[in-house]
Amino acid sequence: MEDIFVGRLMSAPIQTVTPDTPVEEAASVMRDHDISSVVIVNEEDELVGILTATDFVAITADGTITRDDPVSKYMSTDLVTVTADEPIVDVAETLIDHGIHHIPVVDDTAGVIGMISTTDITAYLSTAA
Repeated sequence: MEDIFVGRLMSAPIQTVTPDTPVEEAASVMRDHDISSVVIVNEEDELVGILTATDFVAITADGTITRDDPVSKYMSTDLVTVTADEPIVDVAETLIDHGIHHIPVVDDTAGVIGMISTTDITAYLSTAA
């Protein structure tokens, strides 16, 4: 697996929202696109956060959410990113080390270009013989 790189397995294109997007709208984007995360970008299209299905579980369990709350209230901002040319083995270790399930894939010139998740890695492993 050392010769399998993020760019081969990542999901693209990604769905983005802005920090002021209501959480209800972000949830709708995730449902409508059958995805488990959205990337939050600012006006310059720069990565500022991520909101995942796991975040929604925690938000719901907390019981303080309102539909109009902005995603900025709940998004994770302590982000880990990878590039498309990183070996998938290293990314798997990063996912485990940080206890996360999604990592935005970034490019120096294009910004966020994709998402790699535990689901992407599992799907690949299920077909690799």
